[in-house]
Amino acid sequence: MSKKGDFISLSDAPTGELWRLLELARDLKAEWQAGGNRPLLKGKVLGMIFQKPSLRTRVSFEVGMQHLGGQALYLSPNEIGLGGRESVADVARVLSRYVNGIMARVFSHDHVVELARHSRVPVINGLSDYNHPCQAFADLFTIWEKLGRLEGVKLAYVGDGNNVATSLLIGGAKLGLDVRIGTPPGYELQDEIVGRAQGFAAGSSARLLTTHDPFAAVADADVVYTDVWTSMGQEAEKAQRMAAFPPYQVNAHLLAGAAPGAIVMHCLPAHRGDEITDEVADGPQSALFDQAENRMHAQKAILADLLA
Repeated sequence: MSKKGDFISLSDAPTGELWRLLELARDLKAEWQAGGNRPLLKGKVLGMIFQKPSLRTRVSFEVGMQHLGGQALYLSPNEIGLGGRESVADVARVLSRYVNGIMARVFSHDHVVELARHSRVPVINGLSDYNHPCQAFADLFTIWEKLGRLEGVKLAYVGDGNNVATSLLIGGAKLGLDVRIGTPPGYELQDEIVGRAQGFAAGSSARLLTTHDPFAAVADADVVYTDVWTSMGQEAEKAQRMAAFPPYQVNAHLLAGAAPGAIVMHCLPAHRGDEITDEVADGPQSALFDQAENRMHAQKAILADLLA
């Protein structure tokens, strides 16, 4: 039997499919809050490959599988040595004979693409150096839940043009958001990513802006989003990055330029005092922890869709 598909990039999902998954996430969250989810994945096992550690990714997928009646199996870097001790293709061929789905949190995006190519079960991208579709999907779900709409929402992302920014721009372009990406010079999103997003925006009501001015990005924004300035694997660049990014800190002064009542988001972990201040992270406009919880509910929709 052929697999239903994979969840590798928001670029791959038609807009209607994204909306169907958002509605499923909403329904599964409501069902869980009302007393628990139906065992849609009873007897199913998710294999979870981790090259990078994570609190939210591991726990949200593992508990999400439990909520749906299934199980999750954690596989550490030392247990697999993906692409080192054993080829990516062989890992996919072997693991997909044991489990019903694979979630991979990796460094190289090529690894998750190759896993999907050789796996006989669905593969979910839990993070790669190129993008972070599960995070952005959960973020869009959170914005929809908080604001009651997505089309026309002004979403400002300030900081590093990284994998999270990539997925937010692509997802926002597909779903009609006004997405502004504010980065320091030299830390912009790749031209290929911006061009692809512009193509998606042409088919929706989305408006896109890339700028080096954090205040222009945040002006009248409904959502202000940031992420760490130095991600895993970039430690050698830390001093250089710490010199470039302070003007992009999400603090009370920057937030004052957003729309009244704008919500603040961060995919976590947060380096408080760097990209975001305590005053904002713990303030009345913060959605950080509702956003973190929604990783679980959004991913349950992805799991139910691919594995049921």
